Amino acid sequence: MSDLFPAAVETSRLRLERVGHEAIGVRELYGVVSSDDGIEDVTEHAPWSPHENPKETAEFLERCEKQFRDGENADYVIRLREGEEGAGEFAGMCGLNCEWDRDSAELGVWLRKRFWGRGYSGERARALMRLAFERLDFGLVAVGAAAENDRSRRAVEKYVESAGGRFEGVVRHGLAFADGSVRDEARYSVSREEWCGSDAERSSASVRFFDSLDGD
Repeated sequence: MSDLFPAAVETSRLRLERVGHEAIGVRELYGVVSSDDGIEDVTEHAPWSPHENPKETAEFLERCEKQFRDGENADYVIRLREGEEGAGEFAGMCGLNCEWDRDSAELGVWLRKRFWGRGYSGERARALMRLAFERLDFGLVAVGAAAENDRSRRAVEKYVESAGGRFEGVVRHGLAFADGSVRDEARYSVSREEWCGSDAERSSASVRFFDSLDGD
């Protein structure tokens, strides 16, 4: 695996493990991304659709493993730590899309509907911003959301503001979806200078990185 990215990341409530067969089996993932309760709501504003068969899920895992190994994307399975309702359960996925030639990385996340409203999105965002700025030395972290997705935008605005970042504007036709449609995208960003000394930087001080899934 890539030496660039940690194999696992821990926050106070979450454990992130690199996407791959070690972290989640094809059947477990397929059961969620094909027919989990609320999956249509999860994918309504996402650039992917519910998976149609296990082969699609297996190919997705293989792509994620290759991109991680090649240093292109750092994608993680989200599981809840002990003490949380549903501890140990697969709660969703998140990651960083690395644009090395632009000195920037883009945050991404999706959570199962049953885990919405607990503040997990902001918690993983702070952890991945620490990864991007302090371990990967990026100058900018960006995040986008479908312009009409008010729920997601409120969550993004909250953690971007706490990190000292800002709303950049709406990019027309900035998002391409699996069904071939395009939508406008609201864009936000945080620079390394804005991050340093911000509330989000201070609250992420307890984030831990591990170079193996065993915790080393």
